[in-house]
Amino acid sequence: MSGEVSFIEFGAADAMTARTFYGKLFGWTFESGPGGDGYAVTGAGVPAGVHGSDPGAPPYVFFRVDDLDAAAAAVERLGGTVETLPGDEASTALFGEFRLCHDDQGSPFGLHRPPRA
Repeated sequence: MSGEVSFIEFGAADAMTARTFYGKLFGWTFESGPGGDGYAVTGAGVPAGVHGSDPGAPPYVFFRVDDLDAAAAAVERLGGTVETLPGDEASTALFGEFRLCHDDQGSPFGLHRPPRA
């Protein structure tokens, strides 16, 4: 497993409002995501996105892994938990696959397998 930060997702009550805030704050640009009310972020230094219907959420930091199933199994073996996040073919092709995890003390983080080339 490589473990470098490979994706950051920002949750907000309203994705359009978050888009305006972060765009003005950091100069980021946004493209509509493949589904829902989310946006892909350009300019964050790593691939990133923003989604709505998640008020007060902290940023979700995802770490790159080559084998998502093996990494998820390791999280559980070490006492953590793993949740599969919803995704469709279009978003998986563009962004890859994600799992939201909690370590053995309950702290959140994510696993990310980038899109297959």
